Amino acid sequence: MSASAAQDIVCAHSPDSDDAYMFYGMATKKVRSSKVTFKHVLEDIQSLNQKAMQGLYEITAISYHAYPYVADKYALMAAGSSIGDGYGPILVAMHPMTPGEIKGKKIAIPGKMTSAYLTLKLMEPDFEAVVIPFDQILDAVKEGGADLGLVIHEGQLTYSRGGFHNIADLGKWWKGKYNLPLPLGANAILRSLKPEIRSECCRMMSESIRYALDHQEEAINYAMQFARDMDAAQAQKFVGMYVNHYTVDCGEQVPVAAQKLLDMGFEAGLIPNRVKLEFVR
Repeated sequence: MSASAAQDIVCAHSPDSDDAYMFYGMATKKVRSSKVTFKHVLEDIQSLNQKAMQGLYEITAISYHAYPYVADKYALMAAGSSIGDGYGPILVAMHPMTPGEIKGKKIAIPGKMTSAYLTLKLMEPDFEAVVIPFDQILDAVKEGGADLGLVIHEGQLTYSRGGFHNIADLGKWWKGKYNLPLPLGANAILRSLKPEIRSECCRMMSESIRYALDHQEEAINYAMQFARDMDAAQAQKFVGMYVNHYTVDCGEQVPVAAQKLLDMGFEAGLIPNRVKLEFVR
């Protein structure tokens, strides 16, 4: 296939330092292909989850929680997962409290299709959820709009600056209870694409992540433009948390953990249909 016949693929992901880091090789054309060319679209994860239900983008970041709603249109890519291994989204408040005290409280969440929300509902089913854009959650708690906030993305490292207290780390809770990593985000690819195009996209995704891991300094420098309120050391720590061996390839443990998370969500009445996870390479 000649370069002029390359298929245009829209690749949608969050404007976050970890996503920027893993897509660095593709976005800067360090990793390229004669079969496909990529256009990158940046949107918050709640918007991406909703648009995936319409099959809007060929490749899109989604929450694992969103997969049952989009499985008819998308398969999951083996490369590109964000996994919290003993750490994850953090429940914070302005005052110390025990996890047992969150029952019945008003909690600001980043979206009802996020994996963070699903995990919190499994940990504590009884609370009032208030959906707020993820980057406004700490302000909402500080201003009294919610009793607690469920913090994702970089806020997991920066919340303490605002005087917030860590009430529960969902990744730590999940690991302690089930001895599994917590699957948070994944990349999904349209089932309607030709098999050879899907395979090429998966190859490039994996190569892009490997390139970033092999060229840490330049990839971190690129990712810094997306690192909200973080210095280089914090950005490196954050990227290291969510771009790792699980991201290069989900392996065997991530599908087991993700299947358990979604099965538990279905059994708890939080997900309308039971699905079998399908990963492509």
